[in-house]
Amino acid sequence: MEQRMRRATRGRVAAIATVGLMLAAGFATGAAPVQAADTNLIVNGGFEDGLTDWFVNNGNASDGAQLSATSDAYAGTNAALVTGRATTGSGPMQDLSGKVQAGQAYTLTARIKYENANGPATKQFFATMHYGGGTYTNLVSVTATKGQWAQFNGTFTIPATQTVSTARLFFETPWTATPATDPDLHLMDFKLDDVSVVGAAPPAPASKTIEVVGKLPGEHNPLIGHKFGADGFGLVHDGRVYMYMTNDTQGYAPNPTTGVSPGINYGDINQITVISSADLVNWTDHGEIQVAGPNGVAPFTANSWAPGIAKKVVNGVERFFLYYANGGGSSNVITGASPLGPWTSERTSTLIDGRTPGAENVAWKFDPAPFVDDDGQPYLYFGGGPASTSMPPAERFNNPKNIRAIELDDTMVATQGTAAVVDAPVAFEAGHVFKRDGKYYLSYSSHFGGNDFGGSQQPLPGYPGGGQIGYMISDNPMSWPKETYAGVLFPNQSQFFGSGTGGNNHQSVFEFEGKHYFTYHAPTLNKRINGNTTQGYRSPHIQELAFNPDGTIQQVVGTYAGVNQVRDFDPYRVFEAETFGWSKGVATTTVDGSSAQFGGAAPNLVVRDIDNGDWAALSSVDFGDSGAQSVTAKVRALAAGGQIQVRLDTATGPVVGTVAVDTPVGQWAEVTAQLDGVSGVHDVYFTYAGPAGVDLFEIDNWAFQAATLELPVTATASARCVAGKVHVAVQARNDHDAPVTIALETPYGERSFAAVAPGANAYQSFSSRAVSVPAGSATVRVTGAVGGQDVTTVRTVQQPAGTCGG
Repeated sequence: MEQRMRRATRGRVAAIATVGLMLAAGFATGAAPVQAADTNLIVNGGFEDGLTDWFVNNGNASDGAQLSATSDAYAGTNAALVTGRATTGSGPMQDLSGKVQAGQAYTLTARIKYENANGPATKQFFATMHYGGGTYTNLVSVTATKGQWAQFNGTFTIPATQTVSTARLFFETPWTATPATDPDLHLMDFKLDDVSVVGAAPPAPASKTIEVVGKLPGEHNPLIGHKFGADGFGLVHDGRVYMYMTNDTQGYAPNPTTGVSPGINYGDINQITVISSADLVNWTDHGEIQVAGPNGVAPFTANSWAPGIAKKVVNGVERFFLYYANGGGSSNVITGASPLGPWTSERTSTLIDGRTPGAENVAWKFDPAPFVDDDGQPYLYFGGGPASTSMPPAERFNNPKNIRAIELDDTMVATQGTAAVVDAPVAFEAGHVFKRDGKYYLSYSSHFGGNDFGGSQQPLPGYPGGGQIGYMISDNPMSWPKETYAGVLFPNQSQFFGSGTGGNNHQSVFEFEGKHYFTYHAPTLNKRINGNTTQGYRSPHIQELAFNPDGTIQQVVGTYAGVNQVRDFDPYRVFEAETFGWSKGVATTTVDGSSAQFGGAAPNLVVRDIDNGDWAALSSVDFGDSGAQSVTAKVRALAAGGQIQVRLDTATGPVVGTVAVDTPVGQWAEVTAQLDGVSGVHDVYFTYAGPAGVDLFEIDNWAFQAATLELPVTATASARCVAGKVHVAVQARNDHDAPVTIALETPYGERSFAAVAPGANAYQSFSSRAVSVPAGSATVRVTGAVGGQDVTTVRTVQQPAGTCGG
């Protein structure tokens, strides 16, 4: 087995200080192979399902080929054919991440054949594992004879020290830097069939459920306590704030015994997390967008960091454009039909990279932040990283000129013109622009010094210190000279949240219902899980942004208290169960079907991993004066005996209703419970109870039903004789504490009485003009106000039969 770090032409190996990206490589010496169980880890190895689970190796930008199914199979009806190979590594690949384990031994078998007329008589082929970055390991090889099926048959052991969070198996010819000089020797077409990798079954994935209360009741930061999220970017749309974040939870894998996860590996993050809220305190989890990677919306990208989003009407249709960093080397964009998708890629290559005019000297072409001006012109801000070594040391430190501004065209998925330098003092990354009162504000994160920024230097007076958020004010969204610098907007978060919460930051600003808000991240949830030793998992926060009369910004103070709730929560509708003000011990997952609250285009999530003693809560729920009479939940029982207790104000508050989850195990059903004494504004806690040691149920959505409002009235109807004819007499007494309108309705006539006083009667005798009438009924309709709401109560009273004369 050969393991090597391939040259830069094959794969870039980088360490990006801003996010601490570490791609570890290495292998054990003298370690005995671990005996593997007899389990095939390859899916569709015989290609009988076509190309399902297979794709062309895309570990480097230069890799490329066409993969198709062929009936020329070694066995069965199908094999895979790879043609048009651009590099020696351009071959069929399957992702084994999460399946293989360091220290384990595996047996690999496969069949391979090449037939190129001008090819050599024999050719060596490799089965190779790509562990991420520039780490490639040749596992098993075979020398094939042209026109004949050859068999890979060998064993390999993954070194105990090898990082396997990324593990992608592919088939190739021996590597050379210049294969195009002799394509018949290096880039021949070939066929692959009957692939298997037999070894130990993958371990059960580590639980990502956060069992501690990470967002304390009464506090509004961090925004969520059941998962992580960084680099938050806020978008306001149709009365909601949507927050798009780097999915820090993707690599979170706490040790079952210690509860401590390995440090975050940013190189594995290829999803963006989305949450939204109408009140800035109760947040709905919309799950993750699979942006990058082989199964991503944009599979030609590998990572999705630091998202930024904007909306714009293009060709008469409102569209949403989600920008993200593809690692440190480039940035890209995908397009959505709504803030929640569905998402598509209009591009086949990255939007910002080394080809972007004006960005040639930018070390890190990442952190893309869009801004659409009032006139509809869109812009994109990006960049960061080490300053150019051509500048003097003091300038590299104080004015590194590493951020850029560029215009986007009207499609929002292409740039136009040349990127302009943003001369932000002590700049590091995270450029972001918003507009207020005709002025443009650009905020950014400052660097920490070091050799990348001129060595031992001192900031100029007033310039930001390390890891702070500075800002600038300009009259032009493309002009940011150093003279527009206005000060420090936000000190480092460790100043407010203490030990273990330092590091760089990433921010955005959004306006919601007349106020501006500032987003940032801090590892506060990580700290509450593990104490002062954090592993880099960050959580979203919001603070209100205040301005001075001259337009400068008052420095933001980070707090756990966060922002005030914008409005009380409306319970009288169907809403997603994964909407949390606070929570303990629960997680979420995406399921099939549409969202009851957000529609068919939105992903549908449920609350899962619900154990005895867990709970979820909503902040400031307004039940009104009349209150709620019942609550309905859509649930799927996983064990018998589970129940949901509805409590007010605390997790141990009074139980006002109990939902018995007594439905068939494994089936979705709706369950309803009556409520008692639920009115006014309360925090509402759903506490979960049932057998210990098992998952109790999953919850999809909730809906409260308002109590029926009625006006009290006493009504009677009788039949009597007047002048030989039957009259039906109807009387209604107002038992309410305020005047009402009463309408009396019979088959023989109707009459309405306005402003009937409390305790007073409305009475009318209706002539039938007949000597005899059968039994029937009269309707009494009472209209008035209860608790400020207009209410109509209808009563039906029975009227007896009546006969006059002999």
